Amino acid sequence: MSFLAKVFIYPLNSLILADLVERFGHKPLTMMSQIREKVTGLSLDSPPMNITSEDPKLGLKYAAIEVPAGVRGRMSLMGPLIEQTEAAIIVENPPANFGCIGCNRTNELIKYLIRSKGVPVLEVKYPESDDEARDFVNKIAEFLETLPREKPEENEKAKEEGLPEKEGKE
Repeated sequence: MSFLAKVFIYPLNSLILADLVERFGHKPLTMMSQIREKVTGLSLDSPPMNITSEDPKLGLKYAAIEVPAGVRGRMSLMGPLIEQTEAAIIVENPPANFGCIGCNRTNELIKYLIRSKGVPVLEVKYPESDDEARDFVNKIAEFLETLPREKPEENEKAKEEGLPEKEGKE
């Protein structure tokens, strides 16, 4: 059984990157999944506010009280994604319509946290021509192919769990 790598993508709501990551058999960590979980969950008592009483506390885990509330709010959604990250793709200088640009302070914090996490990171420049677009996709494809498809600790657990079953059958 193959386990997928969880790949953080930046910009966070880039459907292009999310689709590309999925095509290579990995799980994209996206803002859309966090928002979906938030609005379909039972935790929102007052949907116009779109936050729970725990969200501001969670945001403080990633950003100090002195930073703007918007940074803490965004980090309450994005911080858990960063914690799950096993690899990342960061697109530098994307146009505003490529994905959520949001608050630049949050974006810089996200990139800093990803880079300091110690996971494999591919940083690519947003393409501005057809040739650059082909190179862009090829670089991402090569990066995604280098990521491990199986996690050793989960593979070992699966083997260990399989041993008692074999013993019981004999």
